[in-house]
Amino acid sequence: MTISQDLIGRNAVVTGGASGLGSAIAARLAASGASVTVVDLSGALDLVHAGHSTFPCDLAKPDAKDKLAVLAAKLGKVDIVVANAGVVPPWKRMRALDGDEWSRVMAVNVWGVAATIGAFAEALARSDHASVVAMASINGYRAHPDQVLYTASKHAVIGVMRAAALDLGRDGTRVNALAPGAIATKALLGRVSARHAGGGQSPEEALSALSAETALGRMATEQDVANVAHFLASDASAGMTGSVFPVEAGLV
Repeated sequence: MTISQDLIGRNAVVTGGASGLGSAIAARLAASGASVTVVDLSGALDLVHAGHSTFPCDLAKPDAKDKLAVLAAKLGKVDIVVANAGVVPPWKRMRALDGDEWSRVMAVNVWGVAATIGAFAEALARSDHASVVAMASINGYRAHPDQVLYTASKHAVIGVMRAAALDLGRDGTRVNALAPGAIATKALLGRVSARHAGGGQSPEEALSALSAETALGRMATEQDVANVAHFLASDASAGMTGSVFPVEAGLV
């Protein structure tokens, strides 16, 4: 299949782009002609595709916005920002919540998204095609009984996105959110295996059950998510902002 090179000449930044959904999105944007800079922890950047530029940054740190502003100044004009970096904590119910873990997850999943958008706001304002894609989740608009922390963090991401769409819209920058369902990334497979080791379903049973919950009878893939990210980054979605786009194969 020939991929239209409709992002030629555009600068894209993808946080958490060294692996998983971020890596798939970075590859999809690059395939459409964008120059991609991947932001991730320094120890993860060895995994990044050789065609991408890299920038080390821990988005959980209070100085993350200042560090990203250095990258923004270096790039000068940024057309696409994908605020993808995030973590999924282990399943934990209300009685077992831990304050330190809560702070760590919120720092990455919420502050990391807000800091990223804020750091690149001026560079985006210099573009005639500026688009921000924030990584939310289906847990941003529905709940999970064993994931109050992750659910809360992704609800907050959608709030950040909606406020940013109103704020940056005055500069012509669009801001939307992706809301993937369960995707068979290496990270998800690791979590499923860990639950199995603790007495839960086998990985095969768990993945089959997740597929059975969808209208398409399968889980959405990394490429499915990357394709929607590309759509939101491109001019094909030029009239769309402040919206959440589920990618979950039709959960029923």
